[in-house]
Amino acid sequence: MLKTNSVYFFDSIEFEEIIHYYLDSGKNSLAKKAIKLGLDQHPKSVLLKLLQAELLIFDDEINKATILLKELQAIEPTNDEVYVQQANLCSKKDDHNGAIELLKIALVYTDDEADIYSLLGMEYLFLDDFEQARMNFKKCLEFDLEDYSSLYNVVYCFDMENMHQEAADYLNFYIDKDPYSEVAWHQLGRQYYILENFNEALRAFDYAVLIDEYFVGAYLEKAKTLEELNRFGEAIENYKKTIELDDPTSFVFLRIGECYEKLDKTNLAIQYYKKAVHEDPLLDKGYLAIVDVYLKKSNYRKALSYIDRAIEIDEQNSVYWRKSAEINLNLDLFEEAVNAFRQCILLQDTDLIIWLGLSDTLSFLGEYEDALKNLLKAKTYFKDFAEIEYRLSALYFKFKNYKKGASHLKAGLTIDFEYKNILKELFPDVFKMQEVKDILSSFKKKSQ
Repeated sequence: MLKTNSVYFFDSIEFEEIIHYYLDSGKNSLAKKAIKLGLDQHPKSVLLKLLQAELLIFDDEINKATILLKELQAIEPTNDEVYVQQANLCSKKDDHNGAIELLKIALVYTDDEADIYSLLGMEYLFLDDFEQARMNFKKCLEFDLEDYSSLYNVVYCFDMENMHQEAADYLNFYIDKDPYSEVAWHQLGRQYYILENFNEALRAFDYAVLIDEYFVGAYLEKAKTLEELNRFGEAIENYKKTIELDDPTSFVFLRIGECYEKLDKTNLAIQYYKKAVHEDPLLDKGYLAIVDVYLKKSNYRKALSYIDRAIEIDEQNSVYWRKSAEINLNLDLFEEAVNAFRQCILLQDTDLIIWLGLSDTLSFLGEYEDALKNLLKAKTYFKDFAEIEYRLSALYFKFKNYKKGASHLKAGLTIDFEYKNILKELFPDVFKMQEVKDILSSFKKKSQ
């Protein structure tokens, strides 16, 4: 008819099927044409007008939809679909309580209670009323045990309420009714995993993959559980199974790499970490994992190239800058280390170790004034810390400010006398000064 502009007669039910086909295919403009043709032939069809109302709601033509639905309610006050569409309209306007009241009316007249309970569950979810949502989705499962969408929603409600033991109990009850449901076994395993009952979780995932040997998600969860049980070799086998069944992911490669690393097979670990970053070049965690392996091997040159890549991806991550500082110090690249420490501070990473690392590196470079400024800033965060007092003392002595040098040295000695050796380690020339020796000797006598 559309192609030839010819007019053929169709029954209203046939028009309804055509419209549903177009709606399901996402071809709303053709659905509208079918509705127009249908209403031209069947102007009093309530079914077609309900579909027209559904499209009006979808197009945000709220007023037109409201008027049409009121007319239809007057014609057929016991038609459940009228109330469903009115509820849809209320939901569109964020009036979820109103939608719930209308759906309860629809429930009185419907022959398909499961659909209405499902819609009620969704409205309660919009209100974050997880208990009521859960109860309605459970009722859906009473009508159809294989309604996995409702099962997922029941579990989701338990999750949102942190009721993981209750979720496990419900899933065990469900499995008693349908023991061959791989979905239920998988969800049960997830709950036991969260509860850190890893042996029961493993048992559940085992059943899931026995029932469906192609269940990628269950193999993945099983592998994670085996990791928790320190069974890394078996975990690797299950991760590799997911690669056989589906396209490989950077996550799986990363997990395999970590398992190999825990088995002290560092070459294989690096191999899989590299596969992870090849699969996802923006996976900064993958680069960090490679860095950590090379650090263990004291291969700082290779570690540096990979930490630089991680920083390129996320330069706002202070952990990466910390690693960069550590690596550059080991490579005697002190200027680069100073820059890394400063980036950490700019990113509000004000841990004491950062301030001390920056100060010590600046002092090693002979930039004593900058080192002093840095320590004075650090002192605003960390008052009465021996680590800072001794360093301040040494720098003031270097600047021949003996009064402040002595004051900070005495403060350091008071806080932690044994830590005085840091002076000998970092500032041997200051440690040999007579003024310093006198203070140390005097303090030692007093403490005795």
